[in-house]
Amino acid sequence: MKYLRWLLFPFSFLYGLVVTIRNWCYDGGILKSREFSLPVISVGNLDVGGAGKSPMTEYLVRLFENSYKLATLSRGYGRNTKGFLVATTAATATQIGDEPAQFKHKFPSITVAVCEKRADGISRLQANHNLIILDDAFQHRAVKPGLSILLFDYGRINEPHLLLPAGNLREPFSGRWRADILIISKCPVDLGTHEQEKIARHIKPLPYQSLFFTAIAYQPLQNIDGSSTDTIIDADTNVFVLTGIANPKPLLQYVKNYTQQVNHHNYPDHHRFSLKNITKLADEFSACTTQKKVIVTTEKDAQRLVEHKLLQVVKALPFLVIPIGVQFLGKGQPQFNKLVTEYVREYTANHLIH
Repeated sequence: MKYLRWLLFPFSFLYGLVVTIRNWCYDGGILKSREFSLPVISVGNLDVGGAGKSPMTEYLVRLFENSYKLATLSRGYGRNTKGFLVATTAATATQIGDEPAQFKHKFPSITVAVCEKRADGISRLQANHNLIILDDAFQHRAVKPGLSILLFDYGRINEPHLLLPAGNLREPFSGRWRADILIISKCPVDLGTHEQEKIARHIKPLPYQSLFFTAIAYQPLQNIDGSSTDTIIDADTNVFVLTGIANPKPLLQYVKNYTQQVNHHNYPDHHRFSLKNITKLADEFSACTTQKKVIVTTEKDAQRLVEHKLLQVVKALPFLVIPIGVQFLGKGQPQFNKLVTEYVREYTANHLIH
């Protein structure tokens, strides 16, 4: 893998050149970034995949859903539709993407929309909403958010800052200057002050940037339809884990806290499960002679398992879902809540005055 990275480095140089020129054009005003007269919060990352953007978006939704008429707006990665769409509770991952489908099913009272061109999406939403949360939009420079939250996966902090395709960065590490809030996500719950200071020296937040540390907060098991379950995983349970996410390691580590009998069916991020994939899982599950056995997946993956072609097989299997949330370390939660709440309140008040 190390040698392959070196072979791909010239392509990373070309990719980086294009991205850098594009950012220069936006920074210099040659390409225009639109601002809007309502608060817009962007959640994003520099890496490809799993930094915890969806749990952070959900955290923000919970913080504001009772006080503001809010909408989440995503690109809708992996959907087979195009343009601007507002999700219904019946919307599937195929129609709107797995993360937006997850948002709508968990928060049916809010507006969940998808649009490749986020500026067009905000234009359509702003008349009937007073807060927009952009999911995975840090590189979408056509919109200038009022507050930008940038996440870094703790497990990747010390990796070389290589651009695609040799590395995992979508843009140079220096691009972090555009963020207002930096969050190191997926940290160990017991991450000490010394280690946090070491990471801060590595990230080098600028004077106007606030730095927070969060961990994954795993929630009680649920059935695939979101209802509660009495099922308990213990040392005698054989767990079949099905994932199609960028980084399944934290989930596997969590499950192994309860049992070492883990069979992982691993697929790429946003993988559209086929009948062959699920049939293979069903056959292995059936062949397992352990008395206590379950199948576990993530909330995001569950959205792609309820497609019509898979329903008959999926319903016959004891699928369980492990929801995740965000846990701030130390005294970070009240400080973070204050920052984002004051931004939304002050932005709204200032624009009402004018």
